[in-house]
Amino acid sequence: MRLILLGPPGAGKGTQAQRIVEKHGIPQLSTGDMLRAAVAARTEVGLKAKALMDAGELVPDAVVNAIVSERIDQADCDNGFILDGYPRTLVQADSVEAMLKGKGQALDVAIELVVDDSAMVGRILRRAEEARAAGQPVRKDDNAEVYADRLRAYYKSTAPLTGYYHAKGKLKTVDGMANIDSVTAEIEAILANL
Repeated sequence: MRLILLGPPGAGKGTQAQRIVEKHGIPQLSTGDMLRAAVAARTEVGLKAKALMDAGELVPDAVVNAIVSERIDQADCDNGFILDGYPRTLVQADSVEAMLKGKGQALDVAIELVVDDSAMVGRILRRAEEARAAGQPVRKDDNAEVYADRLRAYYKSTAPLTGYYHAKGKLKTVDGMANIDSVTAEIEAILANL
């Protein structure tokens, strides 16, 4: 199964992705992790990415696409994968679709975790309090001001993907405000019908 999880920051995509990884044995492909791995492996594409990052520039879609493509070709992706953090824009979504088509594959489903934005601020502040109470580091994005900036960026660039995947008949929605186990159960019901 090849899928992506959609939803604003803090919606629980990372938590749910880990549960899917554990249950189904497919990898979660984080573009950040893939970029770092390509740089460490000194692949041709990784060296291009490193040069751009060292210059303080954003890595262009073409380079990220090449890194994602290389990663999907690895054996652990034979039974599927979860794309994490990519695509983030409509242009990137088109690129992913074309890349998969070139490999004789297609995305099976895009699952959107639907949440209440105002309740999300409370959720991330609680997450920060719990981390502090446990003596763990607090994520730098776990404050209301940073979250508001990330939310604006999400709605500007990434939220249009829900319409994109809906139009392709690939979008499924889940109540992201439910408790973690209920969200997992809803996602598993979707995956069982693929």
